[in-house]
Formats: sequence, structure tokens, C-alpha cells
Amino acid sequence: MLRFQVLCRYVVCLALLMVFVISGTQLGFAQTSGSNMDAVLVVDVSNSMTQSDKNKVSNEAMKMFVDMTSIQANKIGVISYTDKIEREKALIQVNSEQDKNDIKAFIDSLQKGAYTDISVGVKEAVKILDAGRDPANAPIIVLLADGNNFLNKASSRTQADSDRDLAEAVKVAGSKGYPIYTIGLNADGQLNRTTLQQIAADTNGKFFETSTADKLPQILSEIFANHLKLKVVPVKSFVSNGQTQEVAISIPNASVLEANISIMSQKAVDVKLFDPSGQEVKLPSNEIRLSRSNAYTMLKLVKPQQGDWKLQVKGVPKEKIDINMIFNYDLQLEMEPVAAKSFKAGDVVPVKAALVSNGQKVASPDIYKQMKATLLVHDKTDNQTNEIALNNTGSGFEGSFTIPADHQYELKVKAEDTSFYRETPALIVDATQGAGTAKPQPPATTDPSAESKPFPWTTVVGGTALLILLIGGGLYALSLWRKANKGFAGQIAIEIVDEDTGEKSNPQYKKLNAFKGKVKLHQLLQLAPEFTETEKVVFFPGKNDTLIIENRSSCRIEKAGRVLDVSRGKELKKNDRIKISLTNVNKSVFVDYIV
Repeated sequence: MLRFQVLCRYVVCLALLMVFVISGTQLGFAQTSGSNMDAVLVVDVSNSMTQSDKNKVSNEAMKMFVDMTSIQANKIGVISYTDKIEREKALIQVNSEQDKNDIKAFIDSLQKGAYTDISVGVKEAVKILDAGRDPANAPIIVLLADGNNFLNKASSRTQADSDRDLAEAVKVAGSKGYPIYTIGLNADGQLNRTTLQQIAADTNGKFFETSTADKLPQILSEIFANHLKLKVVPVKSFVSNGQTQEVAISIPNASVLEANISIMSQKAVDVKLFDPSGQEVKLPSNEIRLSRSNAYTMLKLVKPQQGDWKLQVKGVPKEKIDINMIFNYDLQLEMEPVAAKSFKAGDVVPVKAALVSNGQKVASPDIYKQMKATLLVHDKTDNQTNEIALNNTGSGFEGSFTIPADHQYELKVKAEDTSFYRETPALIVDATQGAGTAKPQPPATTDPSAESKPFPWTTVVGGTALLILLIGGGLYALSLWRKANKGFAGQIAIEIVDEDTGEKSNPQYKKLNAFKGKVKLHQLLQLAPEFTETEKVVFFPGKNDTLIIENRSSCRIEKAGRVLDVSRGKELKKNDRIKISLTNVNKSVFVDYIV
């Protein structure tokens, strides 16, 4: 069998090689775009939040964050904590509106618990990023809490224990480049600002404070803007007169990937949208996404046409309405390399930078028209930063930097206008004695496996017909072998609830790829004797990365509150959650299927 598997792999490799040799395609590793993120949303669900978050601002904030995220390689995870992890959803890739709806439904299902320990949530967020983040994405943690602890006096855990664990988790997050943005919820005036401010400061995040949902668009827009180098564009604030009121929406150029328009109102609004030609567009549609919640309406324009759009808003009379917009651009800012030479005080370093799209310089003068660029010079020896204005040439930015002393310097260029902000990666100019080179600064957190490498091509000579025959036969044999040894995709998260006490276990993640053909729930529960009846609850791999559950036990299986008949098998899709009620013990097993 082992020899057969090796032969199959060899045949597949040859097949891939032939395909690319014949087509002339060249392979390379994907480059970091810098515009995607891996985000973990962390929320305190202790009973104290009933007062400090009486309007469920935390839920609205998390759902709005999900709605603002683009559908392109971003990942989102969610954690709810008290003095333990109550529920969590590991990082999942957001590829569709349904993925977003699944995450928002998970957020709405979160329930309160008795105690709270902020260190628990922060520690778990770091673990989730460690386990599932994409090195090409920007990591971020958003913590929503009142900053207060309320520990269980019946346990042995002390405030000193919590403070120590929190300090360690924050230190690890900071060292790994995981910024923590904290949103302090202060409906009852009992907010612990000091703790939340310190968490943000120590991880290069930011602290925000709110007691009502009307500040959320600005807060979340600032988080997106700060983290992904975007810019918030205030559109309009007004008091509704009960009639349709028109708002101008300007799309400045054709490089806008997405325009997120947030309409904030405590009461529902009716909206219509008209494109630059004056034609009303359908809401929602493939190009215009529409999301609603208790506190906001969100429009996401995907690759919108350049020009002046019109938004019509009809709200409840005397209701305040705030409209903000944030753009995501298909543009990066790149600085030309500085020729390697021996630098010293008094030398002039030429600086050039330009906007780039898909690896090509942008030639449109309209994009540059309103932009200003600045060279940021950080003296790494004296730890001081200066700014030098650059000239806008209409096709880029130019200037120079005169080295004032034999120090090491970090150079970056930033470019911005009213709706756009970008920074270049840092360039190190070393003028210390005996150094004298200029080199790019590597990212703070670099995954060696993500470095760009050429594909190890091998020359294929002769025997083409025989090779193709071998490939065909080998692939056919491989397909037969795969059918007989079908593997699983993804993993499941398991929580066990004691129905007598209400206590929940921490989620346990079980990777399924170690199993072939089928796996019994009892195996995943580590063969614990009290769960013997789950021996007859069996999972099978399904088509298109689905999971089939079959139940021949006396256990009751529910999904979304409805009892399922799975005696002949039932398909579970990504993010499906089921409850398995046991009969021999008064406990339930919750299973989340994660792909």
C-alpha cells in the first residue's frame, strides 16, 4: 500500500509538471497583499454586562465588523468568555454572504454566564490566531468588555492570578504583532478604562469607549482604517424629517474595490441607491450588498463605477442619522530600492515612490491629483521621527533625505487624500560606522514558509506518449484508491454541557483528517465510559467537504431547536451546529463542524 501511495504521488507530480510545461505557465508563491485580515472578536458575556452593555452594543459592534469585512480571503473567529470560555468559533474564511450570516447568527446565540476573568478571553484569542492565522493576512483582536473582573470566590483563583495571566497574554500578543483594539462598554458608568487602555497600548492597538450603538460606525471604521491603512470619510449627519432625503456619494476613481456605507439610526430606515447615470440599482444585488441590524444599515458597493452616486434615505421623524463611508482600494504604495553603497553623515538618499496595482505602476493622473506624500524618517539610534514633504509628479512622489549623523534610519513613505491612505514597507539605511547599506526591513512577524520561492522545475525530455499513458493509468488507479479510503475535511469543536448544573466544558477541537472512512463520536470523546452510548453516533466524510452523521443510538439530535431524524444519515455543512442529548447521563454534547 505504501509503495502504491508513493507511486500515485509521483504520477500526480509528473501530471502537474506536464500540464505546466505544456501550457508554459510559471508558478510562484502568493504575495502578501496587506489588505486582508485574520480577526478574532472577543466579548465578555458575564452577568455584569447586562448593566454595562444593556443595549447589546457588543453584539451590534461584532456584527457590523463582520458586515464591513470584504469577501476575499479574510478570516474571522469569535470568543465569548466569563471566567471560562463559554463559546468560541475558530477562524473561518469568509467567502460568501452566507459565511457572514453564519457568524452573525453565532453572535446572536451567545448567552450570559455568572463570573468574569478578562485574561481568559485574551489568552484564548492569542491561541486562536496562533492556530489558524494566514501569514499573508494582518492579525487583529477586537475586545469588547467593561474591563472589570468578577471572580468566583468558591474557586482558588485570585485577582493576582488573573493579572499575571493577562500581563503574559498581552506580552505574547505584542511580541507576535497581534494588536488588540479594546472597546469599553460603559452604559452603567463602571468602566475600567485603565485595564483596557493598557491592553491596547501594550499591543499597538487602540482604546475606544461607548455606551450607545450610535458611535459604532465611527469606532469600527477607525479600527479598519488604522489596521488596514484605510481612511474614514464622513458623508453626512442629519435629523430625519420623515421624508426621503438625498445624500451624494462620490466614488473618486476606478481603483475602489469596495465602498462601505454605514447608515446609523436607532430606528429602521428605507434606502434607495442610484448609480452615476441616474439609474436606480437593485438592493441587494451581486454588486451591492445590503445588511441590516438593530442599530445600523450597511451598504457595500463592490467595484463601484467611478462618479457621483445618490443615496436616498427615509427615516423616522426627528431620528438622528449618521452616514460614514470607508473605501478599500486595489492600490499599494511602493518605494524604489536605494542603490547599495556605503553611507555616512551628509550623504543624500534619493527617494521615489509610486502607486501600484497588480504589480504595475498606476499611470492615471486623476488618482494622484489630490494626494500628498510624506517621507517618514525614524532614527533608530535616537528613537526620533521626522517628516519630509515629497513632490507629487502626477505619476509618483519624489524627494530626498540628507543623512544628519552616522546612525541607522528607517524610511517609509505615506500617501493620502480625503479617502485614501497607504504606507510603503520600511527601508533601512544604515550609516553607522562600518555598515553602509540600504536594505528592506522585513515584517515584524514573518513566516519563513511564506517567502517567495521559484518553483523547482525539472526538464522533461522524451517519452511523452508513454508518460501521458502512465499518467492516465496512474490517475485512474488513484481515483479508485481514494474512493476506498476517503478522508475527512476540517475539524469539529465539541462542548459538553451538564444539564443539571449548566456547566460547560471548554471547546475541544478534533481534527478529522486523521480518520479514514468513518469515525465514532465515542472516539472523539476519548472513549470516556459515561459516553458509551455515543458509540452508535457515527460520522462519515461527505461530498464537497461536508460531513454525514448517522445515529443508531437512543440519543436525540437537534439542529436549531429542531429534532433531526438521522437514522439514515444527515449532511452537515460548514459551520453547522448540532446538539446531541444523551440518555444514560443528563448531559448534552454540542458539535460545530468547521472546514
